[in-house]
Amino acid sequence: MGDTMSRTCQLIRYAGEVQGVGFRYTAMRLAGGFDVAGYVKNLPDGQVELLVEGDSEQVQAYLQALKDRMGAYIQNVHQEVCPANGTLKGFDIRF
Repeated sequence: MGDTMSRTCQLIRYAGEVQGVGFRYTAMRLAGGFDVAGYVKNLPDGQVELLVEGDSEQVQAYLQALKDRMGAYIQNVHQEVCPANGTLKGFDIRF
């Protein structure tokens, strides 16, 4: 997944009509096309949380693909950078 200098980790909360529309499944399926790791899960307040880590270019390309696919359901995005430690493996849906 590249060296640690080009790695990024982002924790994102999507708000809008993001639950019950296949958002988590789509996020997981799209992740398979990129060199990223992380998870996606529904939050009790109706938002969806996504944690993604990988090479900066791969993460940005993945997030753009997710926006292209699910953008009609997203009304607000809260994004923060977190430490990229390389411990995440695969991409899954969490409950």
